[in-house]
Amino acid sequence: MKYRRLGSTDLQVSVIGVGTWQFGGEWGLTYSDQEAAAVLDAAKEAGINLIDTAECYGDHTSERFIGQWLRSQKREDWVIATKFGHKFHDQFDRTNHWSAEEVLSQLEDSLRSLQTDYVDLYQFHSGPDEMFDNDELWTMLDKQVQAGKIRNLGISIGSNQNIHQTDAATKVNAKAIQVVYNRLERQPEAEVFPSCIHQDLGVLARVPLASGYLSGKYKPDSTFSENDVRSRHDREEARKKLEEVARIQREEVPENMDMATWALAWCLKHDAVTCVIPGCKNPEQVRKNAVAAQYVSDDHPQAAKLS
Repeated sequence: MKYRRLGSTDLQVSVIGVGTWQFGGEWGLTYSDQEAAAVLDAAKEAGINLIDTAECYGDHTSERFIGQWLRSQKREDWVIATKFGHKFHDQFDRTNHWSAEEVLSQLEDSLRSLQTDYVDLYQFHSGPDEMFDNDELWTMLDKQVQAGKIRNLGISIGSNQNIHQTDAATKVNAKAIQVVYNRLERQPEAEVFPSCIHQDLGVLARVPLASGYLSGKYKPDSTFSENDVRSRHDREEARKKLEEVARIQREEVPENMDMATWALAWCLKHDAVTCVIPGCKNPEQVRKNAVAAQYVSDDHPQAAKLS
């Protein structure tokens, strides 16, 4: 595994992280404590140290799986990133909760679920600009940083081109941006990434495998079960993406190289990107994702300088 500095924080994070939306049940599977722990055990074995979750991946369901597992770990060995702003009611059914009072309650619920005293990265979760531009919210969050309940603030932008929130990151004391970035969705390269580099923000690239499309496992006519979030994607758009994936696999992926490995390493080449956070349904996917670190250059601007 390789590690990079997360923006201007004192955190060194693995270039491959673990996204845990799947633990909430919206990717076609339900998990037991043992199954979730097996995924996280595989991450530990691979040298991964960053786990990304959210309060609305289930009703704190993902966080509870992580918290249960963390009880047997050294907390200081892990970078736990979670998010705020939504309330899970049922599969694909959430409501927004952005007031300072509501977010403080969410933070306390997340800390209980994660069974920890602090969150390493607490992220504004894909909210609109009018909710972002709320000084009371950020004042409250800054107080939680001072109290030690949050180590660092971050912003998970909902749009790949949300330059308003990205440019305001330093103003609200956010140290990292999370954004959709992959070989099919390169919009952040235009404005978001230059702003991140200018501000020395860490970048977590979510959906680096384009919801699994860049795994190379799916054909243009593939379908998904109704409890899989991909069943909600526009069918024609999905077909076009999978046709483009087939072209990329033919023309860009080196012969005999796993496409998912290539796709993760491709993201990590950009100077702005600190790490990728692919979702992992099982331990084997974790291990396969971790292989991408072997193809990551040591001369990246954020590469960890280990003594």
